Amino acid sequence: MRETRVTRRALFQAAAALAALTACTPDPGPPPPPDPLVELAAQARADAASAQAIATAVAALAAPAGEVAKIRAEHATVLQAEADRERPPKSGAPTTAPPSTSPAPTPAEPAAAKTFLIEALTAAEQKAAAVIATVPRYRAGMVGSVVAACASLREVLA
Repeated sequence: MRETRVTRRALFQAAAALAALTACTPDPGPPPPPDPLVELAAQARADAASAQAIATAVAALAAPAGEVAKIRAEHATVLQAEADRERPPKSGAPTTAPPSTSPAPTPAEPAAAKTFLIEALTAAEQKAAAVIATVPRYRAGMVGSVVAACASLREVLA
């Protein structure tokens, strides 16, 4: 049986190699906070689904609710695309997130349905307006456009 001796020099070299290896591995740091545009996109998808349900159920609001559905769906697409550009989804993950909650039941009576749409647009406008000050300028312009569109749609419905 052969005896293996470990020299001090071999120990120092192993320790230096281990230190060099750990120095090359950067600390990943904390994960970034959730992208606020993802939540805005989810709300836009839910609003679009609700508006489409109203357009189908309430004949008197078919045209304006259909327009709200179309525009809010466009908002969802644009906001989600920007969120995905900023933080690409992991491979295999869907590029669009499902709505965080299922759309609220929509009223079938025209006045109640109109009020429902106006309240949804007001909530979307307020939430997006709160995000504007927290994002970089190039994103703030896009979110500002969403705010303006929600305000315009609300005025058309009123």
